[in-house]
Amino acid sequence: MVSLKPGPVNVGGITLNNHLLLAAGVLGTTGTSLARMLSLGAGGVVTKSIGPVPKEGHAGPCLVVLEDGLLNAMGLPNPSQDFIEELGTLSKQPVVASIFGGNPEEFATVAGWFKGKVSGFELNLSCPHAEGYGAAIGSDPALVEACTRAVSRTGVPTWVKLTPNVTDITAIGKAAERGGATAIVAINTLKAMRISTGLKRPVLGNRFGGLSGSAIFPVAVRCVYELYASCKIPIIGCGGIATADNVIEMMMAGARAVEIGSAVHDDVKIFETIAKELYSKNGIAAEEIVGCAHE
Repeated sequence: MVSLKPGPVNVGGITLNNHLLLAAGVLGTTGTSLARMLSLGAGGVVTKSIGPVPKEGHAGPCLVVLEDGLLNAMGLPNPSQDFIEELGTLSKQPVVASIFGGNPEEFATVAGWFKGKVSGFELNLSCPHAEGYGAAIGSDPALVEACTRAVSRTGVPTWVKLTPNVTDITAIGKAAERGGATAIVAINTLKAMRISTGLKRPVLGNRFGGLSGSAIFPVAVRCVYELYASCKIPIIGCGGIATADNVIEMMMAGARAVEIGSAVHDDVKIFETIAKELYSKNGIAAEEIVGCAHE
């Protein structure tokens, strides 16, 4: 397997300690947990999605472990503006605030709270199980462009996380690019469900949820590949990444960096585990392989 040179990397205007980020929604609910993931080898961390008003989320069950991934319907629970208090000790760390809203004005409001306190923003335009938010907005190119522009005007690096639950993900990527995004994150979870044959009812309290984990890795690779061919801004690959070889494959599809989420459920030291195999002092620069599968 190809190995990479270790060291900092700049992606979409944000300097990371390495190519591996903690994905939003996983151990990102407190400043302490974010700091812990950085200490365990994450090159950067993305917070839990924060919105314009506090939300309790969906009724449980909210998370189900499957044979090949996780199925969740959290419903974007968050403390809203009070989350700022969690970031006090992380001011000089590569922390990206995941934010959401129901329209461009709400995105701009939330971004204003965190400007100067984080390295950048990740717009959650892709959650498949929060009515009025996420994918409900992220499937409309015009709304994606408008929400992105509302945040990118702050001058803070702005990443946009895309939903795979659309007919043409490149149309959404181009909309984010037109809105001033500095990077695209692909992908969020796939809308899915399971039914308990014993209880004769859906296993999730919300019925539908988002599927993550190894089951969606091939979908994520395809989306990154298509976006790389259509957009000029950097892409961060996300979805089912659990090994160093997965990272290399995602980069060959076109990703400059990757986010890891569900794999943390099985191994909280997953960043260290992957880095040991991914990096070596004799490794090559990542630029040598990013997008090479398109040649």
